[in-house]
Amino acid sequence: MSKPLSGIKVLDLTHMLSGPYGTMILADLGAEIIKVEPLHGEATRPLLAKDPNNSIDNMGAYFISLNRNKKSIAVDLKSAAGLDLFYELVKQADVVFDNFSVGVTQKLKIDYATLKQINPKIITCSVTGFGATGPGSKRTAFDQVVQAYGGSMSITGNDPEQPMRAGLPIGDLGGGMFGAVGVLAALYEKHATGLGQHVDISMLDAQISMMSYMATMYFLSGEDPGPIGNSHFVHVPYNSFQTQDGSIVIAVIFDSFWLGLLEVLDCDDLRQEKYLGQPGRLADKEFIENRINDIFKTNTTKHWLAELEGQRIPCAPVNKFSQALNDEQVRYRNMVVDLAHPNGKTTQGPGNPVKLSNAGEETFTAAPLLGQNTDQVLSELLDFSENQIAALRSDKVIG
Repeated sequence: MSKPLSGIKVLDLTHMLSGPYGTMILADLGAEIIKVEPLHGEATRPLLAKDPNNSIDNMGAYFISLNRNKKSIAVDLKSAAGLDLFYELVKQADVVFDNFSVGVTQKLKIDYATLKQINPKIITCSVTGFGATGPGSKRTAFDQVVQAYGGSMSITGNDPEQPMRAGLPIGDLGGGMFGAVGVLAALYEKHATGLGQHVDISMLDAQISMMSYMATMYFLSGEDPGPIGNSHFVHVPYNSFQTQDGSIVIAVIFDSFWLGLLEVLDCDDLRQEKYLGQPGRLADKEFIENRINDIFKTNTTKHWLAELEGQRIPCAPVNKFSQALNDEQVRYRNMVVDLAHPNGKTTQGPGNPVKLSNAGEETFTAAPLLGQNTDQVLSELLDFSENQIAALRSDKVIG
């Protein structure tokens, strides 16, 4: 059974995290991703490559994870012959995806305005820190820069004087995810119009989008929210609490959950009529959460989770990676998969969260060696002969 994006060809010019994550999503969904790398390889290849704990035969965890299900060709785009070769590939492609800084694609003559003259159906996608337009478009950005600029760091953690980034690189990952969404939308429209278009994704835009209702709350109140740790500005109790051997979270969203929690805690101090409604609990938030924390410390995480789940109260352990990645639900959903190295060795990493009923069995091929598929792609996609390929290699156009 074919995958949903089977037949879609993507020329992948991405590096580091945001772009490779976006094309990884498309690859997992079945698109043919042809990673077009400079002759020395893209910038992510060396990351952790020499770290004995986080690499396999000089391929680091970054590259192993982000470049599964992809092919690699090595082309010198700065040479005239390399650029001509890329243009030939564009004629056969559906998408060109990059995350260069603003202005780089124009400098290399691989921007949408140029490529649409070669292939009017081509879709290009650029993920940049601040977008292609506007007074800040040329600012340099990486994950933490857009987390800070986009406001989310100001509400993360507990102390407004000590801003904290999210533990996961949501700036980069958000840009990659919205890039994949944009490409899918453009592919769908191409079915109706027969024409391609450019997808302009700003990592900052993604951060602002993910503010969601909290941005609207700011516009309504005129007040900047501050960091409140793991608690909530409306719901009580909604926080993390210590146990004898770890931490758990509970989320009492509805008053009915509070009644169930009272049965679990069996604490007369909390059996007050004013606490039966959310306003009363919010008014005494600190007292309630301190009291709950004291009670939870008297027994184990396993004990309290069983009690809470018995009352159907939303709860969870605060898992370490080792616990989350070995959880039976995570494993059942095939969210931990084998990631291979071309030499046959394997490790594991996160699976594909998009589960489609008609997609068939999920497969994950090894991240490629630099230029591993150059000859294959040129012969199969462009019908180049062995002599033509050898001549390009001799002239150092390809690797």
